[in-house]
Amino acid sequence: MSFIGEYDCRVDVKGRVKFPSALKRQVQPESQNTYVISRGIEKHLTIYPYQNWKKISEELNKLNLYVRKNREFVRFFYQGATELTLDGSDRALIPKKLLSYAGVKKDVVLFAYADKIELWAKDKYDHLLANEPTDFASLAEDVMGKIQSLDKPEGNDGGLS
Repeated sequence: MSFIGEYDCRVDVKGRVKFPSALKRQVQPESQNTYVISRGIEKHLTIYPYQNWKKISEELNKLNLYVRKNREFVRFFYQGATELTLDGSDRALIPKKLLSYAGVKKDVVLFAYADKIELWAKDKYDHLLANEPTDFASLAEDVMGKIQSLDKPEGNDGGLS
C-alpha cells in the first residue's frame, strides 16, 4: 500500500479530523475504518492503517530489547499510540495529548506517502516546506544515487562507455 497526496483539513472543537474521501479511497478495505496514530519522529503525528501498524509492530518485536537504544526507541515509538476508528462521517477523534505534542490548534495537513499519513499542524508543515534544501539536486543524488536499479546490473552502463 502506497499513499499519495496532501490534504488541508481542520480539527473541530472536539478534536476530530475528517478523512478526505480521496485519501480514504487509497486505503485497503480491511483497514478503511481502523487506524493507529502515534507520535511522529519529528513534531507531527503519524497515522497508519491498522494492517500497516501490525507489520511495523512485528518488525519492532524483532529488536533485541536488552540493547538500551532499542528499548528507548521502542518506548518512544509506542508512546501515545492509540487506535482510531472513523465514525459514520469519516471523522477520527485524535487524543488531546497527541494534538498537544504536535502543536495542533485547528488547521492541519494530512501528508500521505509510502505506507503512512503524517498529520502536521499547518504552520509547522508550511515552515518545513519553506526550509527546502538549497541544493535539492545534491540531496537527491545523495539519497537516490545509492539505489541500484533492478533493471540494470551494477557496473552496466548500457554499452555507453
